[in-house]
Amino acid sequence: MENIRNFCIIAHIDHGKSTLADRFLELTGTVAKHRMREQYLDGLELERERGVTIKMAPVRMSYFLKSTHYLLNLIDTPGHSDFSYEVSRALAAVEGAILLVDATQGIQAQTLANFHLAQKAGLKIIGAINKIDLKPTQSEQIIKDLADLIGAQSEEIYKISGKTGEGVEELLEAVIKFLPSPKSYEVPLRKIEKALVFDSFYDNHQGIMASVRVVSGEFKAGQTTELMAAKTEFKIKELGYFFPELKPASVLKTGEIGYIATGIKDPDKLKIGDTIGNELLTGYKNPQPVVFVSFYPEEADDYEELKKSLQKLRLNDSALQFEPDYNEVLGRGFKTGFLGRFHFEITAERLNREFSIKTVQSFPSVAYQVQKDGKVFTVTNPQQMPLEYDSIAEPIIKAVIITPPAYLGKILQLKDLFRVFSVETKILGERMIVEFTMPLADFFANFDDQLKSVSEGFASFSYEQIGYQKSDLVKLEILVAGEAMPGLNRIVAKERAETVGRQTVEKLKELLPRQQFVQALQASANSRIVARENIPALKKDVTGYLYGGDRTRKMKLWKKQQRGKKRLKEIGRVSIPADVYRKLI
Repeated sequence: MENIRNFCIIAHIDHGKSTLADRFLELTGTVAKHRMREQYLDGLELERERGVTIKMAPVRMSYFLKSTHYLLNLIDTPGHSDFSYEVSRALAAVEGAILLVDATQGIQAQTLANFHLAQKAGLKIIGAINKIDLKPTQSEQIIKDLADLIGAQSEEIYKISGKTGEGVEELLEAVIKFLPSPKSYEVPLRKIEKALVFDSFYDNHQGIMASVRVVSGEFKAGQTTELMAAKTEFKIKELGYFFPELKPASVLKTGEIGYIATGIKDPDKLKIGDTIGNELLTGYKNPQPVVFVSFYPEEADDYEELKKSLQKLRLNDSALQFEPDYNEVLGRGFKTGFLGRFHFEITAERLNREFSIKTVQSFPSVAYQVQKDGKVFTVTNPQQMPLEYDSIAEPIIKAVIITPPAYLGKILQLKDLFRVFSVETKILGERMIVEFTMPLADFFANFDDQLKSVSEGFASFSYEQIGYQKSDLVKLEILVAGEAMPGLNRIVAKERAETVGRQTVEKLKELLPRQQFVQALQASANSRIVARENIPALKKDVTGYLYGGDRTRKMKLWKKQQRGKKRLKEIGRVSIPADVYRKLI
């Protein structure tokens, strides 16, 4: 174990984690030059398209330093705030981390968030600034800021270029010199086997594949062992390492990172954070979803396929939770929990691309705490809201924005568009930190887009939920031709009900097709209509074929048409196409 180093790369989004990982793969000869491609560890098509790491990716590398052989287990992590749970899982499996900062941007919001996660996990942290090939003008100040953050000297911060490879070898050698080797948890006279499951995926032949960090003992192919939390016994079909492709081995020993093929076919049997072995590991908690969206298959026959697809996605996405749901208009589906809007968007896209499942989604909602008759219960769907209740509390977040001073004024003006309860500003080197609290629901209502707009993309943010606060909220209901549309309902602040209602019906008017009768579009809050629009009826010239003659003939035809439209209005129903729901959201 003395020659093993388990570490990860953490950073803000787009600061060069994946590119640095590419250089490590080249430097150690893990991937041959002719096979090398950009973002090698990003296996998902979406990751390559967006240039954003979504899934953590482990890899085992071999390196010689002064004739001594070392095994280096690297875990590349996402940088987007919605995937911070991926970072937390990686941190639980390693002893150290490289904190990477873009030399042209400096410390950003997610830099701070990831640093605090690593610090809380008790990891040894090495600081490095990337993209020095771009000759940044503020690099010395950024080095000082990073050194102050991690409690190091400026000369201890490594200057690298993930693109050209400059300084990368020195950084890799620093990992060997300064990061600790895995600790031994062996107990005399007792054979204790423990391996932390920090990720998983599904193989059609091998069943559930668990990504593990062996904490104590060793595991062999053919060995019978157990998922401790799930209390499920299984025989190891195969085990091995990530090179980064799967490479079978005969044994996984203490301190090593690798995979175990369980042979278990039921995706619900394994939970991230479970222990494989004969003694349960404690203290590993799954993150809880904060935003909820109902998914409905466009084709009703795809319901079971949607269920199976969500189960497989949940194997390597521990924050993904779902349960059956039903909508009178959209039919059977699943209420699904996410860690943010981007997390939800990525999941919807993966369902389409990886499993060929097209879905319709409800409006995103958060978890409200409703008190009625002395009892408190959670509401994640507007349809669950009772007509009468004593009080309602909504989740509150603490958000951190890092911005150049030039954009501070415009950012502070955002509090006029959103419900912001407190604002505090601090100085961070050449930039400003803005800390504030606000409702989580408001944050998901386009706050990030507004922030990017007013700061021209130079501001970054991170957030965490800090509790609940009682608020004056109402259920906003949408009616089309007098008929309620449950999939369009949502919970909003009372003072914003009219604004949101008007925006919704105006957009519906643009999207809904015209019918043979007038369609009334209404938004209702507390049984009061707060907004209304009409979609006019289609017009048909029933007298077009007549030429001249008595006008009374035309009058009869017009009256007949009016009677027909009146009857149609009484019995006609409006069916909202699936793409209308999609465009509204």
